[in-house]
Amino acid sequence: MGQVIQIDEARIRDHLGEMVRGTVEETLNSMLEAEADQLCGAGRYERSPARQDTRAGSYERTLQTKAGDVNLKVPKLRRQTFETAIIERYRRRESSVEEALIEMYLAGISVRRVEDITEALWGTRVSPSTVSNLNKKIYTKIEAWRNRRIEGEHPYLYLDGIVMKRSWAGEVRNVSLLVASAVNAEGFREILGICEGAKEDKSGWSSFLRHLVDRGLKGVQLVVSDACRGLVESVADYLPEARYQRCMVHFYRNVFSHVPSTRVREVSHMLKAIHAQESRAAADEKARTVIADLRASRMAKAADLVEQAVHETLAYYAFPDIHWRKIRTNNPLERIMKEIRRRTRVVGAFPDGQSCLNLAAARLRHIAGTVWSTKCYMNMRPLYQPQLSETGAVA
Repeated sequence: MGQVIQIDEARIRDHLGEMVRGTVEETLNSMLEAEADQLCGAGRYERSPARQDTRAGSYERTLQTKAGDVNLKVPKLRRQTFETAIIERYRRRESSVEEALIEMYLAGISVRRVEDITEALWGTRVSPSTVSNLNKKIYTKIEAWRNRRIEGEHPYLYLDGIVMKRSWAGEVRNVSLLVASAVNAEGFREILGICEGAKEDKSGWSSFLRHLVDRGLKGVQLVVSDACRGLVESVADYLPEARYQRCMVHFYRNVFSHVPSTRVREVSHMLKAIHAQESRAAADEKARTVIADLRASRMAKAADLVEQAVHETLAYYAFPDIHWRKIRTNNPLERIMKEIRRRTRVVGAFPDGQSCLNLAAARLRHIAGTVWSTKCYMNMRPLYQPQLSETGAVA
Protein backbone atom coordinates (compact mmCIF):
# COMPACT_ATOMS: atom_id res chain seq x y z
CA MET A 1 0.00 0.00 0.00
CA GLY A 2 1.28 3.45 -0.88
CA GLN A 3 1.78 6.07 1.76
CA VAL A 4 -0.99 8.65 2.24
CA ILE A 5 0.12 12.09 1.10
CA GLN A 6 -0.66 14.76 3.71
CA ILE A 7 -1.07 18.35 2.66
CA ASP A 8 -0.40 21.18 5.09
CA GLU A 9 -3.08 23.66 3.99
CA ALA A 10 -1.91 26.36 6.40
CA ARG A 11 1.62 26.35 4.92
CA ILE A 12 0.20 26.43 1.40
CA ARG A 13 -1.98 29.42 2.24
CA ASP A 14 0.97 31.22 3.83
CA HIS A 15 3.12 30.50 0.78
CA LEU A 16 0.45 31.75 -1.62
CA GLY A 17 -0.03 34.84 0.52
CA GLU A 18 3.69 35.59 0.38
CA MET A 19 3.68 35.13 -3.40
CA VAL A 20 0.76 37.54 -3.84
CA ARG A 21 2.31 40.13 -1.51
CA GLY A 22 5.63 39.80 -3.31
CA THR A 23 4.01 40.34 -6.69
CA VAL A 24 2.02 43.37 -5.47
CA GLU A 25 5.14 44.85 -3.87
CA GLU A 26 7.25 44.35 -6.99
CA THR A 27 4.56 45.84 -9.25
CA LEU A 28 4.01 48.94 -7.09
CA ASN A 29 7.75 49.62 -6.75
CA SER A 30 8.16 49.31 -10.53
CA MET A 31 5.36 51.84 -11.04
CA LEU A 32 6.99 54.23 -8.57
CA GLU A 33 10.29 53.98 -10.42
CA ALA A 34 8.54 54.66 -13.72
CA GLU A 35 6.87 57.78 -12.31
CA ALA A 36 10.20 59.03 -10.96
CA ASP A 37 11.80 58.56 -14.40
CA GLN A 38 8.96 60.52 -16.00
CA LEU A 39 9.34 63.41 -13.54
CA CYS A 40 13.11 63.50 -14.04
CA GLY A 41 12.78 63.34 -17.80
CA ALA A 42 15.35 60.53 -17.94
CA GLY A 43 16.02 57.12 -16.51
CA ARG A 44 18.33 56.30 -13.62
CA TYR A 45 21.99 57.18 -14.50
CA GLU A 46 20.88 58.23 -18.01
CA ARG A 47 22.56 61.32 -19.51
CA SER A 48 20.06 63.32 -21.49
CA PRO A 49 19.61 67.04 -22.39
CA ALA A 50 15.90 66.62 -21.54
CA ARG A 51 16.65 65.74 -17.91
CA GLN A 52 14.79 68.04 -15.48
CA ASP A 53 15.75 66.56 -12.12
CA THR A 54 18.00 63.98 -10.47
CA ARG A 55 17.46 61.24 -7.88
CA ALA A 56 18.23 61.75 -4.20
CA GLY A 57 17.77 58.22 -2.92
CA SER A 58 14.54 56.82 -1.55
CA TYR A 59 12.69 56.15 1.68
CA GLU A 60 10.72 53.12 2.76
CA ARG A 61 7.01 53.07 3.51
CA THR A 62 4.62 50.32 4.50
CA LEU A 63 1.27 50.22 2.72
CA GLN A 64 -1.69 48.12 3.87
CA THR A 65 -3.31 46.38 0.90
CA LYS A 66 -5.81 43.57 0.45
CA ALA A 67 -2.81 41.30 -0.10
CA GLY A 68 -1.30 42.33 3.25
CA ASP A 69 1.46 44.80 4.19
CA VAL A 70 3.88 45.62 1.37
CA ASN A 71 7.15 47.57 1.68
CA LEU A 72 7.55 50.39 -0.83
CA LYS A 73 10.68 52.29 -1.79
CA VAL A 74 9.44 55.78 -2.59
CA PRO A 75 11.95 57.77 -4.71
CA LYS A 76 13.15 61.22 -3.61
CA LEU A 77 14.10 63.99 -6.05
CA ARG A 78 16.49 66.91 -5.53
CA ARG A 79 14.50 69.78 -7.08
CA GLN A 80 10.86 68.78 -6.62
CA THR A 81 8.67 66.80 -4.26
CA PHE A 82 7.86 63.36 -5.56
CA GLU A 83 4.06 63.23 -5.87
CA THR A 84 2.78 59.88 -7.04
CA ALA A 85 -0.58 59.08 -8.58
CA ILE A 86 -0.35 55.60 -7.11
CA ILE A 87 -0.31 56.56 -3.43
CA GLU A 88 -1.23 59.89 -1.87
CA ARG A 89 1.28 61.46 0.48
CA TYR A 90 1.06 60.19 4.05
CA ARG A 91 -1.47 57.50 3.09
CA ARG A 92 -0.88 54.25 4.89
CA ARG A 93 -3.70 52.17 3.46
CA GLU A 94 -4.97 51.31 0.02
CA SER A 95 -8.29 53.06 -0.70
CA SER A 96 -10.03 49.72 -1.17
CA VAL A 97 -8.92 48.69 2.33
CA GLU A 98 -10.33 51.91 3.81
CA GLU A 99 -13.62 51.38 1.98
CA ALA A 100 -13.77 47.80 3.27
CA LEU A 101 -13.20 48.97 6.86
CA ILE A 102 -15.98 51.56 6.59
CA GLU A 103 -18.38 49.07 5.00
CA MET A 104 -17.72 46.51 7.75
CA TYR A 105 -18.43 49.03 10.49
CA LEU A 106 -21.60 50.38 8.88
CA ALA A 107 -22.83 46.85 8.15
CA GLY A 108 -23.00 46.06 11.86
CA ILE A 109 -19.60 44.63 12.76
CA SER A 110 -18.22 45.91 16.05
CA VAL A 111 -14.85 47.66 16.15
CA ARG A 112 -13.27 44.72 18.00
CA ARG A 113 -14.49 42.33 15.35
CA VAL A 114 -13.12 44.62 12.64
CA GLU A 115 -9.69 44.28 14.26
CA ASP A 116 -9.93 40.48 14.20
CA ILE A 117 -11.16 40.37 10.60
CA THR A 118 -8.43 42.66 9.27
CA GLU A 119 -5.77 40.56 10.99
CA ALA A 120 -7.22 37.38 9.48
CA LEU A 121 -7.51 38.87 5.97
CA TRP A 122 -4.46 41.09 5.67
CA GLY A 123 -2.24 40.16 8.62
CA THR A 124 -2.59 43.63 10.19
CA ARG A 125 -4.69 44.75 13.14
CA VAL A 126 -6.47 48.05 12.70
CA SER A 127 -6.89 50.09 15.87
CA PRO A 128 -10.30 51.44 17.01
CA SER A 129 -9.04 55.01 16.54
CA THR A 130 -8.24 54.22 12.91
CA VAL A 131 -11.79 53.02 12.29
CA SER A 132 -13.18 56.14 13.99
CA ASN A 133 -11.00 58.45 11.89
CA LEU A 134 -12.07 56.70 8.69
CA ASN A 135 -15.73 57.01 9.65
CA LYS A 136 -15.37 60.78 9.94
CA LYS A 137 -14.92 60.88 6.16
CA ILE A 138 -18.23 59.16 5.48
CA TYR A 139 -20.04 61.11 8.21
CA THR A 140 -19.50 64.34 6.30
CA LYS A 141 -21.37 62.87 3.33
CA ILE A 142 -24.06 61.46 5.61
CA GLU A 143 -24.68 64.87 7.17
CA ALA A 144 -25.09 66.40 3.71
CA TRP A 145 -27.54 63.60 2.80
CA ARG A 146 -29.48 64.10 6.03
CA ASN A 147 -30.01 67.80 5.26
CA ARG A 148 -30.60 67.49 1.51
CA ARG A 149 -33.47 69.27 -0.18
CA ILE A 150 -36.75 67.31 -0.35
CA GLU A 151 -38.10 67.46 -3.89
CA GLY A 152 -41.67 66.85 -5.08
CA GLU A 153 -44.81 65.91 -3.17
CA HIS A 154 -45.12 63.08 -0.66
CA PRO A 155 -48.78 62.19 -0.05
CA TYR A 156 -48.11 59.46 2.53
CA LEU A 157 -45.73 60.18 5.42
CA TYR A 158 -44.63 57.57 8.00
CA LEU A 159 -43.17 58.68 11.33
CA ASP A 160 -41.62 56.69 14.17
CA GLY A 161 -39.01 56.94 16.90
CA ILE A 162 -36.44 54.65 18.44
CA VAL A 163 -34.74 54.94 21.84
CA MET A 164 -30.96 54.55 22.15
CA LYS A 165 -28.49 54.64 25.03
CA ARG A 166 -25.87 57.35 25.32
CA SER A 167 -23.33 58.47 27.93
CA TRP A 168 -24.03 61.75 29.62
CA ALA A 169 -21.85 63.17 32.45
CA GLY A 170 -20.78 59.69 33.47
CA GLU A 171 -24.32 58.29 33.31
CA VAL A 172 -26.12 56.29 30.63
CA ARG A 173 -29.32 57.98 29.51
CA ASN A 174 -31.92 57.49 26.81
CA VAL A 175 -31.96 59.49 23.61
CA SER A 176 -34.64 59.28 20.93
CA LEU A 177 -34.03 59.21 17.20
CA LEU A 178 -37.00 60.38 15.12
CA VAL A 179 -37.26 58.94 11.60
CA ALA A 180 -39.48 59.83 8.63
CA SER A 181 -40.12 57.87 5.43
CA ALA A 182 -42.67 58.60 2.74
CA VAL A 183 -44.22 57.55 -0.55
CA ASN A 184 -43.79 60.15 -3.27
CA ALA A 185 -46.23 61.13 -6.03
CA GLU A 186 -44.77 58.45 -8.34
CA GLY A 187 -45.32 55.69 -5.78
CA PHE A 188 -41.69 55.15 -4.75
CA ARG A 189 -40.54 55.00 -1.14
CA GLU A 190 -38.05 57.50 0.24
CA ILE A 191 -36.31 58.01 3.58
CA LEU A 192 -36.77 61.70 4.25
CA GLY A 193 -34.79 62.28 7.39
CA ILE A 194 -33.65 61.45 10.89
CA CYS A 195 -33.06 63.75 13.86
CA GLU A 196 -32.13 63.44 17.49
CA GLY A 197 -34.77 64.29 20.08
CA ALA A 198 -34.43 64.30 23.86
CA LYS A 199 -37.65 62.29 23.98
CA GLU A 200 -40.70 61.60 21.84
CA ASP A 201 -42.81 64.54 23.04
CA LYS A 202 -44.41 67.50 21.32
CA SER A 203 -41.26 69.63 21.35
CA GLY A 204 -39.23 66.81 19.78
CA TRP A 205 -41.78 66.08 17.06
CA SER A 206 -42.36 69.79 16.37
CA SER A 207 -38.63 70.32 15.87
CA PHE A 208 -38.41 67.31 13.56
CA LEU A 209 -41.44 68.29 11.44
CA ARG A 210 -40.13 71.87 11.20
CA HIS A 211 -36.83 70.41 9.96
CA LEU A 212 -38.67 68.42 7.26
CA VAL A 213 -40.88 71.33 6.17
CA ASP A 214 -37.93 73.71 6.00
CA ARG A 215 -36.19 71.26 3.67
CA GLY A 216 -39.16 71.26 1.30
CA LEU A 217 -41.64 68.64 2.50
CA LYS A 218 -45.05 69.30 0.95
CA GLY A 219 -48.15 67.62 -0.42
CA VAL A 220 -48.64 65.40 2.65
CA GLN A 221 -52.20 64.05 2.78
CA LEU A 222 -51.86 61.32 5.41
CA VAL A 223 -49.47 60.88 8.34
CA VAL A 224 -49.14 57.30 9.61
CA SER A 225 -47.69 56.62 13.06
CA ASP A 226 -48.37 55.05 16.41
CA ALA A 227 -49.86 57.07 19.26
CA CYS A 228 -46.71 59.08 20.01
CA ARG A 229 -47.19 61.74 22.66
CA GLY A 230 -47.49 65.19 21.12
CA LEU A 231 -47.31 63.91 17.54
CA VAL A 232 -50.92 64.69 16.59
CA GLU A 233 -50.62 68.27 17.86
CA SER A 234 -47.33 68.76 15.99
CA VAL A 235 -48.83 67.43 12.75
CA ALA A 236 -51.72 69.89 13.08
CA ASP A 237 -49.23 72.75 13.50
CA TYR A 238 -46.87 71.97 10.62
CA LEU A 239 -48.97 69.83 8.25
CA PRO A 240 -52.49 71.25 8.75
CA GLU A 241 -53.88 69.71 5.55
CA ALA A 242 -52.83 66.16 6.47
CA ARG A 243 -55.00 63.52 8.14
CA TYR A 244 -53.65 61.40 10.98
CA GLN A 245 -53.76 57.57 10.73
CA ARG A 246 -52.96 55.71 13.94
CA CYS A 247 -51.15 52.45 13.26
CA MET A 248 -53.69 49.66 13.41
CA VAL A 249 -51.20 47.11 14.79
CA HIS A 250 -50.05 49.36 17.62
CA PHE A 251 -53.69 50.09 18.46
CA TYR A 252 -54.40 46.36 18.76
CA ARG A 253 -51.49 45.97 21.17
CA ASN A 254 -52.81 48.82 23.30
CA VAL A 255 -56.21 47.15 23.50
CA PHE A 256 -54.70 43.74 24.29
CA SER A 257 -53.01 45.22 27.38
CA HIS A 258 -56.52 45.51 28.91
CA VAL A 259 -57.65 42.04 27.85
CA PRO A 260 -57.10 38.72 29.69
CA SER A 261 -54.51 36.55 27.93
CA THR A 262 -57.12 33.84 27.36
CA ARG A 263 -59.32 36.30 25.42
CA VAL A 264 -56.68 37.99 23.23
CA ARG A 265 -57.36 35.77 20.21
CA GLU A 266 -61.09 36.41 20.44
CA VAL A 267 -60.67 40.18 20.77
CA SER A 268 -58.17 40.16 17.91
CA HIS A 269 -60.82 38.75 15.56
CA MET A 270 -63.30 41.37 16.76
CA LEU A 271 -60.90 44.23 16.06
CA LYS A 272 -59.86 42.87 12.67
CA ALA A 273 -63.53 42.73 11.69
CA ILE A 274 -63.73 46.51 12.13
CA HIS A 275 -60.91 47.10 9.62
CA ALA A 276 -62.21 44.50 7.18
CA GLN A 277 -65.31 46.50 6.28
CA GLU A 278 -65.86 47.88 2.79
CA SER A 279 -66.51 51.50 3.84
CA ARG A 280 -66.01 53.95 6.69
CA ALA A 281 -69.71 53.87 7.59
CA ALA A 282 -69.69 50.09 7.84
CA ALA A 283 -66.50 50.22 9.93
CA ASP A 284 -68.08 52.72 12.34
CA GLU A 285 -71.13 50.51 12.68
CA LYS A 286 -69.00 47.44 13.32
CA ALA A 287 -66.95 49.35 15.90
CA ARG A 288 -70.12 50.16 17.87
CA THR A 289 -71.04 46.47 17.85
CA VAL A 290 -67.56 45.48 19.07
CA ILE A 291 -67.70 48.05 21.88
CA ALA A 292 -71.03 46.66 23.04
CA ASP A 293 -69.68 43.08 22.92
CA LEU A 294 -66.61 44.05 24.95
CA ARG A 295 -68.75 45.67 27.63
CA ALA A 296 -71.01 42.62 27.72
CA SER A 297 -67.88 40.47 28.23
CA ARG A 298 -66.84 42.65 31.20
CA MET A 299 -63.82 44.15 29.43
CA ALA A 300 -64.75 47.75 30.17
CA LYS A 301 -61.24 49.26 29.85
CA ALA A 302 -60.76 47.69 26.43
CA ALA A 303 -64.19 48.92 25.37
CA ASP A 304 -63.40 52.46 26.56
CA LEU A 305 -60.12 52.50 24.61
CA VAL A 306 -61.83 51.31 21.42
CA GLU A 307 -64.59 53.88 21.86
CA GLN A 308 -62.12 56.73 22.41
CA ALA A 309 -59.51 55.98 19.75
CA VAL A 310 -60.84 53.62 17.07
CA HIS A 311 -61.72 56.58 14.83
CA GLU A 312 -57.98 57.42 14.64
CA THR A 313 -57.34 54.06 12.96
CA LEU A 314 -60.00 54.57 10.27
CA ALA A 315 -58.60 57.62 8.46
CA TYR A 316 -57.31 55.43 5.61
CA TYR A 317 -60.90 54.90 4.37
CA ALA A 318 -60.74 58.39 2.83
CA PHE A 319 -58.12 57.20 0.33
CA PRO A 320 -58.18 54.74 -2.62
CA ASP A 321 -58.96 51.19 -1.50
CA ILE A 322 -55.91 49.73 -3.29
CA HIS A 323 -53.75 51.68 -0.81
CA TRP A 324 -55.58 50.65 2.37
CA ARG A 325 -53.38 47.73 3.38
CA LYS A 326 -50.20 49.81 3.02
CA ILE A 327 -51.31 52.99 4.76
CA ARG A 328 -53.26 51.68 7.76
CA THR A 329 -50.14 50.45 9.61
CA ASN A 330 -46.65 51.75 10.23
CA ASN A 331 -45.10 48.42 9.19
CA PRO A 332 -42.99 49.85 6.29
CA LEU A 333 -41.08 52.09 8.71
CA GLU A 334 -41.06 49.51 11.52
CA ARG A 335 -39.01 47.20 9.31
CA ILE A 336 -36.42 49.95 8.83
CA MET A 337 -36.29 50.63 12.56
CA LYS A 338 -35.43 46.96 13.12
CA GLU A 339 -32.45 47.42 10.79
CA ILE A 340 -31.27 50.40 12.84
CA ARG A 341 -31.68 48.40 16.06
CA ARG A 342 -29.77 45.46 14.61
CA ARG A 343 -26.88 47.71 13.61
CA THR A 344 -26.67 49.70 16.85
CA ARG A 345 -27.09 46.72 19.19
CA VAL A 346 -23.39 45.88 18.94
CA VAL A 347 -22.42 49.34 20.21
CA GLY A 348 -24.39 49.43 23.45
CA ALA A 349 -24.13 52.95 24.88
CA PHE A 350 -22.88 55.65 22.52
CA PRO A 351 -20.32 58.19 23.77
CA ASP A 352 -22.49 61.08 22.53
CA GLY A 353 -25.69 61.78 20.67
CA GLN A 354 -23.95 62.80 17.44
CA SER A 355 -22.21 59.43 16.99
CA CYS A 356 -25.52 57.67 17.61
CA LEU A 357 -27.26 59.87 15.03
CA ASN A 358 -24.47 59.44 12.49
CA LEU A 359 -24.46 55.66 12.68
CA ALA A 360 -28.24 55.39 12.38
CA ALA A 361 -28.26 57.88 9.49
CA ALA A 362 -25.52 55.90 7.76
CA ARG A 363 -27.67 52.78 7.93
CA LEU A 364 -30.67 54.67 6.54
CA ARG A 365 -28.57 56.09 3.72
CA HIS A 366 -27.42 52.58 2.86
CA ILE A 367 -31.03 51.32 2.77
CA ALA A 368 -32.09 54.28 0.62
CA GLY A 369 -29.49 53.28 -1.96
CA THR A 370 -30.69 49.68 -2.30
CA VAL A 371 -33.53 48.00 -4.17
CA TRP A 372 -35.82 49.14 -1.33
CA SER A 373 -36.27 52.54 -2.99
CA THR A 374 -36.06 51.54 -6.66
CA LYS A 375 -39.22 49.43 -6.87
CA CYS A 376 -42.60 51.11 -7.22
CA TYR A 377 -44.31 50.62 -3.87
CA MET A 378 -47.87 51.56 -4.89
CA ASN A 379 -49.83 52.85 -7.87
CA MET A 380 -50.57 56.49 -7.11
CA ARG A 381 -52.81 57.15 -10.12
CA PRO A 382 -56.12 56.58 -8.23
CA LEU A 383 -55.08 59.14 -5.60
CA TYR A 384 -54.68 61.92 -8.17
CA GLN A 385 -57.63 61.07 -10.42
CA PRO A 386 -60.59 63.47 -10.00
CA GLN A 387 -63.41 61.98 -7.93
CA LEU A 388 -66.93 62.15 -9.37
CA SER A 389 -69.89 63.00 -7.18
CA GLU A 390 -73.25 61.25 -7.39
CA THR A 391 -74.45 63.85 -9.91
CA GLY A 392 -71.51 63.17 -12.19
CA ALA A 393 -69.71 66.45 -11.46
CA VAL A 394 -66.07 66.58 -10.48
CA ALA A 395 -65.83 66.73 -6.66
